[in-house]
Formats: sequence, structure tokens, C-alpha cells
Amino acid sequence: MKIGIIGGTGMLGHHLAIAAQLRNYEVVIIHRASSNLDRIADLRYEGRVADLNDRGALIRASKGLDILVNAGAYYPTLPLPLAQEIKTARNQMIHFLDAIREAEIPRALYVGGAIAIPKNKTGLGHEELFYDEISPYAAPYAHVKWLLDKMARDAAIEGLPITIGIPSMTFGEYDYGPTTGRLIVDLANQTLPAYLKGDRNVVYAGDAGRGLLAAAERGRPGERYLITGHNTDTTNLVNLISEVAKVPELKRVLPLRIAKIISRFQETRYQMVRGKPPTLSSTAIAVLANGQHLSGEKAKRELGYVPEVEMKDAIQRAYRWFTRNDYINS
Repeated sequence: MKIGIIGGTGMLGHHLAIAAQLRNYEVVIIHRASSNLDRIADLRYEGRVADLNDRGALIRASKGLDILVNAGAYYPTLPLPLAQEIKTARNQMIHFLDAIREAEIPRALYVGGAIAIPKNKTGLGHEELFYDEISPYAAPYAHVKWLLDKMARDAAIEGLPITIGIPSMTFGEYDYGPTTGRLIVDLANQTLPAYLKGDRNVVYAGDAGRGLLAAAERGRPGERYLITGHNTDTTNLVNLISEVAKVPELKRVLPLRIAKIISRFQETRYQMVRGKPPTLSSTAIAVLANGQHLSGEKAKRELGYVPEVEMKDAIQRAYRWFTRNDYINS
């Protein structure tokens, strides 16, 4: 069996590749020509050069695969006009769906974001919660992830064998960005002035990789599967990271209203004069402000997935990796 992974040089794609190797898959990493392949030197893989922006190259790179995974879907990183963000995301997803269709892929997985699931006001967040439409006032990140989630579900209705895997807030090794691991890095380096309160679900990246592979193998087309870990909140998470990093607990909480004002000012300044990217982006605020406790029952019931690594162990593993790779000041 041969599995192709778009985004294999990122944290989730890397751990998915490890999980696939443990199950004796032949791993194909579909990467940009400019990708730093030193990041995946520990993997045994076949490399194929393609880009989500290049439809023809992506179709060619997908030929002969049994499973195709998009673990590198677009999300906003710099403040750009919303219409531009949506156009980029839409075109990349169209190319991914075309690759599934034209290369005749038997099974495919889109790795989505939990922000596409509305908050459940009466209990845990779950896969059957949907936005009819996204608020025009929502952050570009929310618009993009809602759009890609809908496009994947619509494609399944039309007959494409695509499943959606949604990992919760993920910590672990190979977070080169860093992405979610920036919370660990900034707390350990004592450069984070304050944090936003909110509910979270935290999963270890290795568990997320196993769960995503299970969704790719056994998930039903058109269905979402939350790949979860442990429900917590940002206060407990911040305190746990501070304990692991052996730094003083961060006590200052930034009100959401103030965070949005700061973000809006920084992003407007960047759009006008460029310079240094915002330190507090609308994407970060959207992720933190829209967190909720999540149910992992569907993935447990249908995929046999349960998390194996405790939250503190996940933080410790990520912290050790960041330390070894010089993200954290000695």
C-alpha cells in the first residue's frame, strides 16, 4: 500500500508518515521544490515534487497512490485581503480534489481545523455541528477553514472518496514553525506578556498522526472525525508548560476585546507599511477564542482511535524537542 502526504515536512504530516511506516506503508512525500527535506531525514520515503498551486504537477504526483492526504491545506499567516485568502484556499482545494479524481485515488483525507465546528452551548463539541454560513466578521482563518471543510463534504456528496480528519490543539516534535508549539517556546523564553482564557482540547502529535491515518484508512467518505486528546483550558495549559519549562507561572490574562484591538491595529499597520509581521494575529486570536472541549467518541467508535499520551507527557516531549533544536534559550 502506498500513501501520499502533502505537507509531510510539517508536524502533523511528519507524524502521519511515521504512523504509516509503522504499518508498513510505502510513504510518498509530495513537496514543493523549495522544501527543506533535512526536516524529514528520519523518514524512509519517495519524494515527488508538486504544489497545491500547480494542478497538473499535483495530479501527476498523485498517480499510483492508494491513499492521498492533504496535511498542508492553506491557512492565513500574514494579513492579506479576505478575498485573496479565500481565492487561494479555494483554488488549492480544487486542485487537491481534481488530483483525487484524475489520479483515481481510492481513499483521500483532508486534514481540517476544529474552528470549522461551531461551539456547542450545551456540551462537548462534536462532528455533527455545522455553520450554515460563516459570519462576515469572522477572522480570515475561520473563513478559510469553513470553506475547505464545506468543499470536502460537498465533494464527498458528489462521489469523491474523501474523509475529513480534524486534530485538536496539537503539541509534539517536528513543529518547525513553530505553530501551536509557539506557546511553549514563548512561555519557556518568558517572552509572552499575557494569554487569552478559553477551553481547549490538547492532543500529542504522535497520537494525532495515528488518528489521522485511521481516518484515512477506515473513515467514511464525507464524514468528519475529531482526533482528540484531553480537555483542559488555557490557564491549566499555561501553568503546566511553565512547570515543565521551570519558569514562573504567567498570571496576566489579556481580555479578548483588547486582544482584538491590538491585532486589528498591528494587521492594519502591516497592510499599509509592511515591516514586521503582527505579533498578535487574527488567526491566533480566532484559534484561541473559539476553542472548546471536544468529544472523541466518534473516532473511538468508528476508527478504534484513543489517545495514548497524557497531556503533560506531550508538553514534555515537545519542550525537549524545542530545546534540542535551539528554539528555547538556555
